[in-house]
Amino acid sequence: MRTLDGEQLLVRIFIGESDKWHHQTLSVALVERLRREGFAGATVFQGLAGFGAHSVMHASHVLRLSQDLPVLVEVVDSAERVEETLLPILDEMVPEGLVTLEKVRVLRYAPKVPPPPT
Repeated sequence: MRTLDGEQLLVRIFIGESDKWHHQTLSVALVERLRREGFAGATVFQGLAGFGAHSVMHASHVLRLSQDLPVLVEVVDSAERVEETLLPILDEMVPEGLVTLEKVRVLRYAPKVPPPPT
């Protein structure tokens, strides 16, 4: 298991839920790829409403069964992993969207410790 502490990078990848990578939902394909590449972790969030570079509004409506809602993928890892591995993956897999980077301070990154056997 990898450990993270201290100053790391938070990468936010803003895409749409209808975005695809080889006939698979882009957010799922991206998270699966990051897991295979050994990243510390990634989380996908689905937004209720938003717009991007094309200024097209995407929103959740009760009467619509399908909509292109905003999706956010967050990844926290070392600056080296982000620069050397993540950015080339994003160049390959994310043709449009918004990607931001910011420094974060990791206070805790640890798996749940199972209780001792009784």
